[in-house]
This record gives sequence, structure tokens and C-alpha cells, in this order.
Amino acid sequence: MHISLPKIIQGGMGVGVSNWRLAQAVSRIGQLGVVSGTGLDQVLARRLQDGDLGGECRRALAHFPFPQMAQRILDSLFVPGGKKPDAPYKTLPQAVIKNHHWLDELYIVANFVEVFLAREGHSNPVGINYLEKIQLPHLPAAYGAMLAGAAVVIMGAGIPVEMPRVLDLLSRHEAATYAIRVLGSKPETDCQRVFDPALFIEGGTPPALLRPDFLPIISSDSLATMLLRRSGGSVEGFVIEGPLAGGHNAPPRGPLKLSDDGQPIYGARDVVNLESMRKIGLPFWLGGAYGSPEKVREALADGAAGVQVGTAFALCVESGLTPEIRQALVRKALAGKTKVFTDPVVSPTGFPFKVAQLEGTLSEAEVFAKRRKVCDLGFLREFYLKGDGEIGCRCPAEPDAAFIAKGGKPEDIVGRKCICNGLFGNIGMGQVMPDGTREPGIVTLGDDFANVGQFCSPDSVDYTAADVVRHLLG
Repeated sequence: MHISLPKIIQGGMGVGVSNWRLAQAVSRIGQLGVVSGTGLDQVLARRLQDGDLGGECRRALAHFPFPQMAQRILDSLFVPGGKKPDAPYKTLPQAVIKNHHWLDELYIVANFVEVFLAREGHSNPVGINYLEKIQLPHLPAAYGAMLAGAAVVIMGAGIPVEMPRVLDLLSRHEAATYAIRVLGSKPETDCQRVFDPALFIEGGTPPALLRPDFLPIISSDSLATMLLRRSGGSVEGFVIEGPLAGGHNAPPRGPLKLSDDGQPIYGARDVVNLESMRKIGLPFWLGGAYGSPEKVREALADGAAGVQVGTAFALCVESGLTPEIRQALVRKALAGKTKVFTDPVVSPTGFPFKVAQLEGTLSEAEVFAKRRKVCDLGFLREFYLKGDGEIGCRCPAEPDAAFIAKGGKPEDIVGRKCICNGLFGNIGMGQVMPDGTREPGIVTLGDDFANVGQFCSPDSVDYTAADVVRHLLG
């Protein structure tokens, strides 16, 4: 690795929860701050439509190396003073396999802005976290993050064998491809996403780029071995996430079995063999309920370089969660009333997804029942080969009739919720619905939710990222 090994990696969480403010706060004090790369196109678009009242986005855009591109994004999305509170956010084009030039520009610019702001004012490394499941933005998004100097790329929710090669190519401003999963595809099906930086570079010689370290998130030691064997570029280490981590979890190995309350049951086969990981010889970090000084010491004793911590940082003041949601969750923890449910069906991805129970969010079935089904963001759509040979897309969280008409199975609809819109609700950017109400949030936290009181003082529910780091490192 070209960076020093941090003892703490701050998890890349949600849409805008691990925002630039949180990543900057963690990196400033010598650990690895990580911005979430999920949905950054919409995050930037909504910040600009809200008027960019602090001016941070426009300040970052003033440093973007391709000023004409930055100006096009501003001209399309910036609303001076902000849109009216009851006005909906602009509907943006949804990603397509074959390139959409303006949307690719938005991916590049949005990822640049988030990493630039996280790196502003200090010289320590900053990372970015992507989900392999959301494949279409990968190429332009990673390029934008690299233009801003991202030092580490972390990727989970899938098996990201192509990303090491992509990082090699993009660091040299060379064209790259990414194979998109298409259900029912045939050998002749064109599933390649293509991205050529030459089509976006303005002026003469583009800036020199750092090739980021690549840390895939894994749930088994065999997956680590397979990634090293199949990746076309270098892998610098691993983040090992257990089923106690928040967000999407890997499903249990073997047939799915549920507990009496409907949660997936994990067993011995789901425990990573750390002796095998030590033999590989690359650094690794342990995640999933490692947010205490005791667990940090345990991880180091097991040969880990450190830990990845999410939940503790998700509830600190620099987090992107709205203050109302964040403080309500901390009060629940202090009162000993936390509940995190590993829902096997809520996510359109089919992966188990941890949902923190909080009134007024999509974790409450009665709130979700009032919501009109719609797939207007489309991050978690799946692609499939239609009978005419064209590629279609569908999502089990879209209207039922539309999903079934596209060949979706009725049983795949049961229990599904729109994770995409729910995650924007968590950060105060929920879409305004036709009845004038806003999309409610759907909060995801890990099992360490119950322990966040350790970071609070007796007279306040607020604590900082620095408080977390100080406490964890003793």
C-alpha cells in the first residue's frame, strides 16, 4: 500500500451519511475517512437545487480541472437561493449501459466534489466506498474520485474482480470497460459499459493521477483468494465484514434459514478463517460490531491492521443523517431501546439489509404502506435480456404490474421497499411526493447501535468523530 495503515477505517455508509464532512473529520486526525460513493450524482444535484447555501459545492467546482464541464452541471442544476421547499427535485435521467454523456459528466463531477471537500484543509489520505451492485456509474465515478486525489477505493456488495484493472487504466487516463450483469444474457449480448476519459478531457495534458489502493469488502477467506487470482490489477488489502455490520450483509452460506422473528441465521460457515487471511500476507481490517476499545485490541491481536467502524460514526455530529434522526437514535441507545432487524427481503438486491427501528421512517410498516410504489432513482435495478434481444431493466420495488410485465416473479415483490428513496430521506433530501409529503427515511445501522452511548457525555446526545477515535484507541 502507498498509504500508512490506519487502525480505524471509517465505514462508507448509506447515501450521504458518510459525507465529506465526516470523512474530513476522521482523516484530519490520522485515520482513514471514507466518503460514500453511492448516489453521489443525485446528492450533488439535490445540493445544487437546494441552493448550495454554504457554497461548498461551487467552491469545489471552481477547482475542477475541466471548467466547461463544471459549468454545464451548474447551468443544469443550480438554483440560486434554493428551490421552493414544497417543489420536487428535478428528475434526472437514469443510468444506461450505453453511454449517456451528460450523466457521465455528472458522475465525474459529483465524485470529484465529494472527495475534494473531504481532502480540503489537510494532507492525509481519503477513501471512497462503492457498491459493486450499482455497476453503471463505476467508471466515470472512479475517474472523478481520482481527479480529486482519492487514495483508497473500497468496494462491497458483490465480487468486484474488474475494479483493480479499471483503476490501473483510469490512472493513466486510458479507456476502460466494465461488464454489466444482465440476466439471461448470451455470449453475443453486448453488456459492456465503456468509458474513455479522452472524450471528457478539456485542454492539453490532463493532471497526473494517483492509482488508489483497492480494498474489496469480503465475507469469506475463499473470496479473498479468488479475488487475488482473478483480478487483472493489484489488490492492496481487504475489509472483512461480518453479519453484525450495518447496511447490506452477505447472505448466509448454504440454504437460507430464518429465526423465529424472521431474520437470517448465520453459522460457523460464515466465520472468516483469520489464519488463512494471515497467510495471504496482505493487510486486513475487521468490520461488524468492532466499535469498542476491546474489539479494536482483539482485532489487532488477531493480526488485523485495524477495524472498520460504521455505526459509531453514523451517529456522530459530522454524519449526514439529519439531526432529528441522529439524535432520536442516540436517545434510543441511551434508553436501552435499540432494535436492529436483519430483513431478508426489504432490499431489491436480494441481500439481507439491516434496518434500525425508528418511528417515522420506512422501518415502520404502516408508514411504508402509505407510500406509492415508484422506481424513479433506479440505483438497484436489475438488467435482463428481453425476448427481442434488447436489454431491459426492472426493480421489485417499482409498481407491481410493471415489474411482472417485465418478467419479474410475483414472489420477488413481497416485502420489497424502495431503499433508494428511503436513504435520501435519511439525509434531509427526500423527494417531495405528489401529496406534498416527503419520502420517509429507512435507517440502516449495525448491531453496535446498542453501544453508542459509550461515546456520549452525561449531559449530551451529541458526540464527534474525534470522540469516537479517541475512545476506540484509548
